[in-house]
Amino acid sequence: MKNKVIVRNLGVKNWYNVFFNMNIFTSFRDQHTLDEIWLVEHEPVYTIGQIEKNSFFSHIYNIPVISSNRGGKITYHAPGQQVVYLLLNLKRLKINIRKLLFLIDTIVLNTLYYFSIIGKNNIYRPGIYLGKKKICSIGLRIQKDCCLHGFALNVKMDLKPFTYIHPCGDSTIQMTQMYNVNKFISLHQVCEVLLKKILFFFNMQCVS
Repeated sequence: MKNKVIVRNLGVKNWYNVFFNMNIFTSFRDQHTLDEIWLVEHEPVYTIGQIEKNSFFSHIYNIPVISSNRGGKITYHAPGQQVVYLLLNLKRLKINIRKLLFLIDTIVLNTLYYFSIIGKNNIYRPGIYLGKKKICSIGLRIQKDCCLHGFALNVKMDLKPFTYIHPCGDSTIQMTQMYNVNKFISLHQVCEVLLKKILFFFNMQCVS
């Protein structure tokens, strides 16, 4: 039997507004609340995870820097990057954090492969890579046996702001995107494939 899920395609949104709504949703959900998947692009913003909260600047080159309650360190969001928020009751789905990370990796790798892009994961560094360059970042939080936040896949965006930071707190990481490998893709196509892979690998059925 498939698990029911509500899918919301939010378009381009301010990061803080989505962050606020996501935390409110998680705080007030109960065992009967349906899981939700939010697909969104963000207006340009740097976000800092809990590991790096003490390293705070208000802006970097006029791009706002905002603290988040997800795991990890600093990253960048902007239009052309597909962000997927997984608001899931892990206890109900019988998924632990290790299985969740495995499923995210599998979903992203299969999506890339659909577009003839061969990605790989790294047991020492979370996320998905093309060669030595990172194409997908993962940041999660577990609260009341539920997951919030998710992952961000670079599709076709301006990568330059990544060069102003150490992505994920690692000075050796360089970022890349799907467009650099396949010029014939659109974010809309990627979003459609990602959603199909998410529903398949999580054994879910969309109810709205």
